[in-house]
Amino acid sequence: MRKFISNLAEAAGLDRNPRVAVVRLTGAIGAAGGLRPGLTLAGVAGQLEEAFTMGRAQAVALIINSPGGSPVQSKLIHDRVRALSEEHGKPVFAFCEDVAASGGYMLALSADEIFADPSSIVGSIGVISAGFGFPGLLEKLGIERRVHTSGENKAMLDPFQPEDEADVKRLEAIQKDVHADFKAMVKARRGDRLKGSDGKLFTGEFWVGQKAVELGLIDGLDNLRSVMRKRFGSKVRLKVVQPARGFFGQPKPDTAAGGDIAAIWGAPGKALAWLEARSLWYRFGL
Repeated sequence: MRKFISNLAEAAGLDRNPRVAVVRLTGAIGAAGGLRPGLTLAGVAGQLEEAFTMGRAQAVALIINSPGGSPVQSKLIHDRVRALSEEHGKPVFAFCEDVAASGGYMLALSADEIFADPSSIVGSIGVISAGFGFPGLLEKLGIERRVHTSGENKAMLDPFQPEDEADVKRLEAIQKDVHADFKAMVKARRGDRLKGSDGKLFTGEFWVGQKAVELGLIDGLDNLRSVMRKRFGSKVRLKVVQPARGFFGQPKPDTAAGGDIAAIWGAPGKALAWLEARSLWYRFGL
């Protein structure tokens, strides 16, 4: 009954308690496909806009549970959060759940303060490229594959050809540049709060919450409700911004960012997309 009255008061504009807009950022980052698209800017831009323009919202809280994924989509979401925060003058708080690693930690960097559970996995500040190689599969199946390119590196890292050392070196050079950008972002956002050396922080290693606090990667061990009540009072309203829903109540697939790839590939594509997403979680024991 109390909740019903509270909802009526809010609908009538009589509830003057402070609000905090809450946005969940959950899952692997990047186009995935199927009924559970990955996190992309196109997929979350509407939620972020709604959160920062919510009436009487004193702040925006991000609940993050992601093992990472696309560095580009990670940075795009990070940059959009920072731009909206500055545009609307609202602070951002991040709360890490099971994992905020790699690109997931990059999302957390968009917050002014980062909190986690003592058992949360945080960090993995590095770059990884993983895939599959099938150089002998077509021969066993009696299939002849024909590839014609203009440009000697156009078929670089083709999974149906033996791995080439020169291709690997080119990939490593690209990863080095992406890693440098990631390190620069961490230093810019965390600044003097960082306590570890570059040789400790930027190896791709990850830690549980308490160690992440000691290294300055996060600001404390706490949860959303507790922190928001401390900052904005016991009557603060936590308003979750829901994602846009499609048919049958499922999140709309991110077709603008190629999010329906699995539908194009069919069953094999869905299986590979699932394996790729699961491999990100398995790295952290989940």
